[in-house]
Amino acid sequence: MFGIENRRYIGNKFKLMPWIRELIITKCHGCKSLFDVFAGTGAVSSSLLDLYDEIILNDFLFSNEVIYNGFFGTGKYSNKKLQKLCELYSQINFNTLPTSNYVSEMYGDKFFSYEDANKIGYIRQSIENLYKDKKINKKEYCILLASLLYSADHIANTVGHYDAYIKKQNSNRAFAFELISPIDTADKKIRIFREDANQLVPKIHADVAFIDPPYNSRQYSRFYHLLETLTKWDMPELYGAAKEENMSDYCKTSAPKAFADLIKKLKCKYIVVTYNNTYNPKSSSSLNKISFEQIVDILNTKGHTEIFEKPYRFFNAGKTEFSDHKEFVFITKVEECPK
Repeated sequence: MFGIENRRYIGNKFKLMPWIRELIITKCHGCKSLFDVFAGTGAVSSSLLDLYDEIILNDFLFSNEVIYNGFFGTGKYSNKKLQKLCELYSQINFNTLPTSNYVSEMYGDKFFSYEDANKIGYIRQSIENLYKDKKINKKEYCILLASLLYSADHIANTVGHYDAYIKKQNSNRAFAFELISPIDTADKKIRIFREDANQLVPKIHADVAFIDPPYNSRQYSRFYHLLETLTKWDMPELYGAAKEENMSDYCKTSAPKAFADLIKKLKCKYIVVTYNNTYNPKSSSSLNKISFEQIVDILNTKGHTEIFEKPYRFFNAGKTEFSDHKEFVFITKVEECPK
């Protein structure tokens, strides 16, 4: 079964979480709630779940919202029913399927082999039909759909995102439907949002705000357009890298202004920001839109900020190469009247 960390995602903080968790435990005292403002994979919330009574996750991608509901969301579900469906989907014979569907036509022999794409499209429509016919509830729907996203991503013919595919198909990878492993949140208050972060933060009160924003030109809606299409199942006529929506200001030159606005609106005791020093790269897409100095100056308007650093190997699709790469964590203790 897939854990929440078992997916490829730009900026995934899972491997850094033991270090970040220890910093938060040491520096953020008397806290009962966490606001994961740009939750991404959800790995941060998962790693810190035991520390807080309330977890608030937010991300603007439809696929991430479904994944959060699958792993963290409340609601009852039948393990027996899900396992039965998993077995059914695992035993699908390509030769018995219709010759094509939306996924095989759009992504076959590109991001997936034609056979795998046909299976993915068939399963996606099956999940939709089950939900419309009320044979599965909302929680079961989210678990199955998140499972399909993880299963598809596991064998996708990419370097970790869907901006482009590798022309040479990997014959060693074959699609297999596997379930995610939902997280037990019975004793927690979980709130899940899919909103623009800057518009959401004035409505949220939390003790700790964890912020890991995008701050280079990589638009996540473009990099994960395939997973977005599978989630929304809107079957657009056009597909691919050129399709963009939910454009983030944090991936533009307006990023410092957006970040300053976000920090100003936050209602919390502590602000935790992660940042990596990819601001002198060869690839223009890796160029940071917010500088180290800008982050420090903006955070200091809210209170006293401490800075921690750790050497860390960054995401690399082949173009960006330089040494001495580091991950930084800024922890700001918010003051009512900061200097």
